[in-house]
Amino acid sequence: MLIPRSLKTEYAVRPLGVDVPRPRFSWIADAPGYGATQAAYQLLVASAPELLTPERADVWDSGKVESARTFGVEYDGPTAARTRYHWTVRLWDQDPGEWAEPAWFETGLLDEGFGSAQWIGGTTDSAPLLRRGFAVDGTVRRARLYASGLGYADLRLNGHTVSDAVLDPGFTAYDRTVLYVTHDVTDLLQAGDNVVGAELGRGFFGLTSVNVWRWHDTPWTADPRLIARLVIEYDDGRVAEVVTDKAWRITGGPTLSDSLYTGETYDARRALPGWDAPGFDDASWSAAVPVEAPKGKLTAQAHEPIRVIETVEPVEVTEVRPGVWIADFGRTVAGWTKLQVTAEAGTTITLTHGETVADGNVAAWNVHVDGDRIQRDEYIAAGTGVETWESRFSYKGFRYVQLEGAPAQVQMRVVNSDVASVTSFESSQAPYEQFERAMRRTILSNLHGIPTDTPYFEKNGWTGDAQVGTPTMLATLDLARFFTKWLGDIRDSQADSGQLPVIVPSSGWGFTDLSPATEWPTVYPFLLREMYRWYGDERLLREHWDSLTRYLAWELDRVEDGLSVSVLGDWLPPGFGDGPAPEDRRLTGTAYLYRACVVAAELGEVIGQPNDYRKAAAELADGLNRAFLDREAGRYRSAEDPDYRQTSNAVPLAFGIVPDELVDRVAAGLAADVEARGFHLNTGCLGVGVLLPVLTAHGYGDVATKVALQRSYPSWGYWFDLGADTMWEKWEDDSRSRNHYFQGTVVQWILENVAGLRVVDAGAERIVVRPDARDEVDSASIRTETVRGPVSVAWRKTGRVLSLDVQVPVGTTAEVQVPSARAADVEAVPRSFAGTSSYGEGYTVYTVGAGQWSFTSRSAS
Repeated sequence: MLIPRSLKTEYAVRPLGVDVPRPRFSWIADAPGYGATQAAYQLLVASAPELLTPERADVWDSGKVESARTFGVEYDGPTAARTRYHWTVRLWDQDPGEWAEPAWFETGLLDEGFGSAQWIGGTTDSAPLLRRGFAVDGTVRRARLYASGLGYADLRLNGHTVSDAVLDPGFTAYDRTVLYVTHDVTDLLQAGDNVVGAELGRGFFGLTSVNVWRWHDTPWTADPRLIARLVIEYDDGRVAEVVTDKAWRITGGPTLSDSLYTGETYDARRALPGWDAPGFDDASWSAAVPVEAPKGKLTAQAHEPIRVIETVEPVEVTEVRPGVWIADFGRTVAGWTKLQVTAEAGTTITLTHGETVADGNVAAWNVHVDGDRIQRDEYIAAGTGVETWESRFSYKGFRYVQLEGAPAQVQMRVVNSDVASVTSFESSQAPYEQFERAMRRTILSNLHGIPTDTPYFEKNGWTGDAQVGTPTMLATLDLARFFTKWLGDIRDSQADSGQLPVIVPSSGWGFTDLSPATEWPTVYPFLLREMYRWYGDERLLREHWDSLTRYLAWELDRVEDGLSVSVLGDWLPPGFGDGPAPEDRRLTGTAYLYRACVVAAELGEVIGQPNDYRKAAAELADGLNRAFLDREAGRYRSAEDPDYRQTSNAVPLAFGIVPDELVDRVAAGLAADVEARGFHLNTGCLGVGVLLPVLTAHGYGDVATKVALQRSYPSWGYWFDLGADTMWEKWEDDSRSRNHYFQGTVVQWILENVAGLRVVDAGAERIVVRPDARDEVDSASIRTETVRGPVSVAWRKTGRVLSLDVQVPVGTTAEVQVPSARAADVEAVPRSFAGTSSYGEGYTVYTVGAGQWSFTSRSAS
């Protein structure tokens, strides 16, 4: 019998504020035994959980639907704004199963919008405080606060925060999209007098720090503002509303300044205790004024909020000179410091955040931002005893904090988008575990509503970083909602010509600055393909198809002589700390456009959109091979670069561009170059993620392993021997950023080749298990939660005996490739369900369905 569990709506458990007219349901089908399949399902939707029976469901009954689909199932009933819908599902294999424990989703404002609410603000000399008093005169059944405060809003109700989210709402191109957030505030209301309030931060909406990316001068730049609609539903059927209008009051608060780059200044002497609660006298405050609305469409925020994830104590605090202390937290993260201090009124305590220490000071510099103040918070004491404070409107990238002004206690607050981890990995080879943990931490440090490059220097959504990092990111974390949001940002950032910028969102910078850079915005089709591979999301493909085709038309229109011009190339290989090597960047530019066209052709086939992208890809491959393939030498090279470039050869191999008759020679040349360098790489960000998989795929797994476990420069081991705990931007020991994931994509090889799990297509409909990078490893295991359920692979080798355990969920077919000298040396358990096997190139291959499978090989090399 099939048991449905993990019911979700639009990838979320019990979501508030769903703005999709036809939300999608998903569930995981569990079943004991082997080979179970889902034959049909039935969905019920009702206005109350007790009505979820076929006889009483008062909203929608799908009836029995013959389908194996367990996700992306569209709701086909009515939807009204601000309404909670309860739902359940039952499944058939041969017989109907039990109904699942009910789930629910609640719609947002939909087409109803914010009604009479106005955007409000006003002139203040610091971060504005806004408040509005109102009365509650009955028993409240339900209350919802819908709000958007730009750039960030700390929303309050009767002296309490309404949410544990921070840096909210998410960053967007505010002239295209503005996000609002739905909060359940039922339990915060009280009989009689109440107060709703907000403190507003600047974020990227009102940033004033002058910077090279022009975030201080965008099409939307303006002072902070707020729109809110509080809807109170009483038990007797009455509905009352409080909306932002001229009745609200405003004043400047204690946050004197806030900047994502420079930090915050907070004057505790200006704090107004009780300002967000009833009984406070706001007579000296001004009336809020209606202000111009941002041009972007107000849309419900669907991705995970940013939260304080963890609090960390320092491992060491050192007084480096009188009155100056440096706290080392032993970890490199994104976040801020929580301060506890006792000091005289007017004492300024400074907190300077950085990833390194130099000459007795925490290094805090940024050539891209004007001024000397970088990542420095200032707290001006009120002199009232023990005072506690932490940032709210700016996050930093740091491991160290320099404290000046007074002795104090500090804690690290780890802050990032609260996405779930879906994968665990273990191995007998300790560096592999170390790299995986470091990469995970690095990725999380760069998730703040968008995928950034570095939490310290830029905080920009560089598309090239996401391009190379996406496979590892999706294999590690649940990013269905996060990347759905960012794909919307990509579409919003598109120019009328079809061009995409190199950073998303964009102020306008990135269309001519460091552009064109083909390897960066071609993330668009690639990320869509990866979202389909992991989540089977066909709606996403349809929603973005028109924008995608406009983008590719722009790219293909500028192709010259079969080549795509690009200005960035393989960024930061060893020895080139300021950019790419001197190779012709049309090589990687053309290769990435080739892959983009192949991917777009695949996506078009999925959604039934005819296209000529395979023809375009073939022409690009021909152009690249004519210009850069030395057929006699069996290698790719460019006239500008006298050296052998591993990226120039690994990328064509990885993307399938190399002519069939030359594949073996190009692969052999690549392996020979790696060995000639003492098993070192010379790749930048574009080559790192493909080098080891390509070597392994072509029979050089031992070479790949030696590169992975290398300890001397340039290597990951070199970083960690220098004390790294995250991935770095550059291979050199003076790396600018120490929290930069684009050189850490070795982890993709660790998960796919060492552990041996590869998700192939359509939401893990098909997976391949092939642990083909086993040199110098005795065991490895991986467990991943897919949209269909948990997948796990665990193998252990003792001499030539290898045991392999594989868990496959309902709806997934696994091709299990067991290392062996011959098929007769492999035993499958249970044999009766394992079916037939085949043999080739050192592996006995089984195709299996749902179940827990065990294989033993007596001749694994």
